[in-house]
Amino acid sequence: MTPSRRHPRVVVTRELADPVMDRLEALFDTVNNRGDAPMDRERLAAAMADCDVLVPTVTDEIDAVLIAAAGDRLRLIANYGAGVNHIALKAARARGIIVTNTPGVLTEDTADMAMALIVSVPRRLAEGEKLVRSGEWHGWSPGGMLGHRIGGKALGIVGMGRIGQAVARRARAFGLSIHYHNRHRLPAVVEAELGATFHADLDAMLGVADIVSIHTPLNADSRDLIDRRRIGLMRRHVYLINTSRGGIVDETALVGALEAGLLAGAGLDVWEHEPRIDPRLLALPNVVMTPHMGSATLEGRQASGERVIQNIRMWADGHRPPDQVLEGWA
Repeated sequence: MTPSRRHPRVVVTRELADPVMDRLEALFDTVNNRGDAPMDRERLAAAMADCDVLVPTVTDEIDAVLIAAAGDRLRLIANYGAGVNHIALKAARARGIIVTNTPGVLTEDTADMAMALIVSVPRRLAEGEKLVRSGEWHGWSPGGMLGHRIGGKALGIVGMGRIGQAVARRARAFGLSIHYHNRHRLPAVVEAELGATFHADLDAMLGVADIVSIHTPLNADSRDLIDRRRIGLMRRHVYLINTSRGGIVDETALVGALEAGLLAGAGLDVWEHEPRIDPRLLALPNVVMTPHMGSATLEGRQASGERVIQNIRMWADGHRPPDQVLEGWA
């Protein structure tokens, strides 16, 4: 085992929770980004040329060009977060660089956010909050701020992994019927527990759902999965919820449908070109928008950091990291 692997140099690209950064510094030769200014491409390249382990986040685009130019000592990219669509996995494998992530720790937090949006959009909670703050609310009236109940509606879940299943459990308690589309059908016992109906054909599911919630990872197969054609399959009263990745929804097509009244509304925590948001979305009252905060809890952030540390320690000890992203990851 090389000396650098026994005590690796670790570069962390963003400011993490203080206990996580302190522990990283205690365990490894760590350079933390305590100012939290995102690294530009030049700084990322310099870091990757002079470290054994890089700890990036979703805001860092680790593409094939950066990986090709990385120093020979870079052996591990220990991603802080579950999604790794911002990392060129094939290029990393070609260089013999292991990539890890932090799956599972943010499941409940993200499911909570999705459920909050599922309730907020039909019940017009954001509009009501703005009305109260504006000083223009003149009191209760029978026809004031009428929304739609969610009990009795059909929820269509796109992607039934950990988060999709956690959303299904919450939604069932609210009286929604559960429909889902996934690459692989769940075992019958899980379907029974969730009261979930499988749709092998995504198009067919979109035609029966009243609310559609997206929980599939972003990859080559899912980019623009919800495009103009598929939005056209949804009925006018449907609400679209996205807490996964912005690139899964064709944002231009979504805006057009919302402006034309072809969808009832949307709840969005992620954006196609973050942090830029289409100004047309900002002008729509029936869109609830949050700043990619689905996993933003203190508990979740610290748990993610601990998983990063576990992966680095296992690798430094000469073992396979528990959260290695294997070929075929979706």
